[in-house]
Amino acid sequence: MTNDLLFDFTVDKTTKTVFVNREFAAGLSLVWDAFTKQEILDQWWGPKPWTSKTKFMDFKVGGRRFFAMVSPEGEERWSIQKFTSISPKTNFKMSNAFADKDENPELPGSDWDLNFSEQNGTTKVSITIYNESLARLEKIIEGFKEGFTMCLQQLDELLLTLKNK
Repeated sequence: MTNDLLFDFTVDKTTKTVFVNREFAAGLSLVWDAFTKQEILDQWWGPKPWTSKTKFMDFKVGGRRFFAMVSPEGEERWSIQKFTSISPKTNFKMSNAFADKDENPELPGSDWDLNFSEQNGTTKVSITIYNESLARLEKIIEGFKEGFTMCLQQLDELLLTLKNK
């Protein structure tokens, strides 16, 4: 990551919300695709040494992504995302929950609101993650911050490769 690019991760326990703001040295279309296309998502979504494996993804309102983060030993941790709103290249919203391999969600989950904007070739992604339960937020937050930071670093590296193709 270029040091002058914004990265901010804030947790507000009173509202059960996580705020992530991250800039990428890439154009809006490429960053949008990295968050919304299965073949790109699977290259960065998952903290090293884990990898991402999408079983299916239908990026449309009412559509879903069902995927696993896979450990080097083959352990799978499944999640399901349901897309609730899409404004192309500016915003999408989804519900997110851990699940078993048969798509049965572990509730409560969280609601994600992702906003995209570009200025002078730098794209900012602002993510608001609302958790229904403070207990869930407190259970996942430490590992989530470290893991999601690693994911975003991997995305930064991938975007550099993709934009130079």
